[in-house]
Amino acid sequence: MLTKEEIVQLLNPVKDPFLHRTLEETGGVKEITIKEEKKHVSVKVGIGKTNTAEQMQLQQEIVNILKKNGATTVGLRFEELPEEIIKKYQPAAEEEQEASLMGGSKGTKFIAVASGKGGVGKSTVTVNLAMSLMRLGKKVGIIDADIYGFSIPDMMGVENRPAVRGEKIIPVERFGVKVISMGFFVEDNSPIIWRGPMLGKMLSSFFKEVEWGDLDYLLLDLPPGTGDIAMDVHEMLPTCKELIVTTPHPTAAFVAARAGQMALKTDHEILGVVENMAYFESKKTGEKEHVFGQGGGQKLAEVLKTKVLGQLPLQQPYEEEDVFAPSIYQEDHPLGKEYHKIAAKIVAKVEE
Repeated sequence: MLTKEEIVQLLNPVKDPFLHRTLEETGGVKEITIKEEKKHVSVKVGIGKTNTAEQMQLQQEIVNILKKNGATTVGLRFEELPEEIIKKYQPAAEEEQEASLMGGSKGTKFIAVASGKGGVGKSTVTVNLAMSLMRLGKKVGIIDADIYGFSIPDMMGVENRPAVRGEKIIPVERFGVKVISMGFFVEDNSPIIWRGPMLGKMLSSFFKEVEWGDLDYLLLDLPPGTGDIAMDVHEMLPTCKELIVTTPHPTAAFVAARAGQMALKTDHEILGVVENMAYFESKKTGEKEHVFGQGGGQKLAEVLKTKVLGQLPLQQPYEEEDVFAPSIYQEDHPLGKEYHKIAAKIVAKVEE
């Protein structure tokens, strides 16, 4: 049967989930009681914050350690550590948390690409804005946060999967842009049936457990609307700025206004509106046909007190024999040039 000294040695390396210090450093192992005849161990543990999901995870970790080493049953009680201990380690824990968000890069600018409804080309705008920022010499990453409708890997022609180094996930790099997506962790295009809290945890992992390195810009392709994921982004990234995508159709613009109003209510600065599928230009006549109507982008910008950063026509990227990236517009493509202008406006606004 385990002795008290052995139990202390087993639990000392375990980390407090809030202070990110070992129980040995915080003096977290408070009391140990052993009932040898029943092989029962009771432990009182002090941590930075009690009655949380993290406490439940820690409880499971400690129970598993003790049972693997001879205890038949384990009883655990948790209490909050003394204030002086919490104050001693809290600043370092917060600093570590901030660093973990982007692997130590504090100069990263976050831009969420949002829309009120699906099918307006929000993901296409995300990947091409990322490419244009990269062409402007910026270090760029994309989080495909559209958990149910992930499409970024397919749009960029990504065929690899992320690697794991230690406890960190290494994002896939394509055309110089780093990418992480729910699509990398789902087999055979299976449907996602997770609920809100689980999705929020996955999104949090994309920030904390991915080794992004130093980035100038991290773009988030949000799900359409104003659901759980959008709310999580607003809470996790208070400095995040937003780009709203719509089509010229008045209904699309009306619905997109909801996403914009949510950004304003949570003090997220709106960088502007991108009107996608603005028109179709005939190669034969040069005449512009407004297939989806007119004026939606401008009306939306007026409601949100911002500007239309660009109006993008309906057009396919050039076909390239050796490169598979079905949604990326080349630098010399007319739309590639339009995205370049939008990216330049965003850089001027964000870095002024």
